[in-house]
Amino acid sequence: MLFSPASEGECAEIIEDCRRTGQTLDIQGGNTRAGLGRTAPADAILSTQNLTGVTLYEPAEMVFSARAGTPLRDIEAMLAEKNQILPFEPMDFRTLFGAAGEPTIGGVAATNSSGPRRIMSGAARDHLIGLRLVNGRGEIVKSGGRVMKNVTGLDLVKLNCGAFGTLGFLTEVTFKLLPAPRDSGALVFEGLDDASAIACLCAAMGSPFEVSGAAHLPLGVGEGRAQTVLRIEHFPASVNYRLDRLAHALASYGKPAHMDHAATTKLFADIRDCAPLAEPRERAIWKLSVAPTKGPEVIRTIAKSTEASWFYDWSGGLIWLAVPAQGDCSASGVRAAIAASGGHATLMRAPDAARAEIPVFQPLSAPLMKLTAGIKSSFDPDGVLNVGRMYAGI
Repeated sequence: MLFSPASEGECAEIIEDCRRTGQTLDIQGGNTRAGLGRTAPADAILSTQNLTGVTLYEPAEMVFSARAGTPLRDIEAMLAEKNQILPFEPMDFRTLFGAAGEPTIGGVAATNSSGPRRIMSGAARDHLIGLRLVNGRGEIVKSGGRVMKNVTGLDLVKLNCGAFGTLGFLTEVTFKLLPAPRDSGALVFEGLDDASAIACLCAAMGSPFEVSGAAHLPLGVGEGRAQTVLRIEHFPASVNYRLDRLAHALASYGKPAHMDHAATTKLFADIRDCAPLAEPRERAIWKLSVAPTKGPEVIRTIAKSTEASWFYDWSGGLIWLAVPAQGDCSASGVRAAIAASGGHATLMRAPDAARAEIPVFQPLSAPLMKLTAGIKSSFDPDGVLNVGRMYAGI
């Protein structure tokens, strides 16, 4: 059964009815992230497809509000007319999952979807300043507003950004914006091994030149030789000056090639969407978060026990990893390597059977699991919304 409410009030009525009758709901937006998270069978689907439209846009204040089902492309087109952007460069999951739907702004908030520019501008969570939702009790909740301000108590905006719809059905979100860069370019160092590449990326991030993208594609991933790529954005004269100065500062890593705006835009869109590892689709995909300098050692450990391909983003702090989708999708080896480094791992793509058995998100300690279960119970005491999407039974 598919429910497609056209108003917040209808949402509340549907959820209240399901709570009373003991039915569970699977929340769906543009259906481009259906393969993300644990498998969570439900009695019906609750869709945002009829909750569309921008409800506020103040270009001078660089803020907008939109209903959760509004297609992301519509919002980006609106912002482009005023030379503004979503600063966190949200990922398009269609490349990874082969989906045919349209990403929605509610899906961006629900998954805290953030791309390469996160290292400079922050994540989606950092720019989400307000939301409206219907919780599992059928209550309409508003949190935050349309201006940045300090909050006291429980910050429901940040709590729900990245909660995968387990706490509430998002109906409207409000984001702060940034001016769109006038130009961009990149330095490309070729032939560096992983350790040298990460050292180069970290040195660039420690420079005063405001690097907005820092990635390394090892040999065999992408085109040609290994590529270590550093992106700089904004006014053309500033971009050119900073690229030259950065190349001079990193001269010990070789003489880099320069990449123009069009090539830079395409490459970082591919990095954002995990395009270098999307094929073949039979492989499982992991997203590893580690201290940048520990990334190469984590990969060496994993590669000793399984066939693997990988690349680095966020100056080495994010590793995209592809392994055979067999058995536990190398979960035991991945999690052991991550535990030694102090990072965490998320299984981003795998067959349904594997996602039902393997902890998709990093397992929590007992105290954190108890806290997570308590928060879920306070928002959704009868287990109506996306139960089990992140953690079994929650």
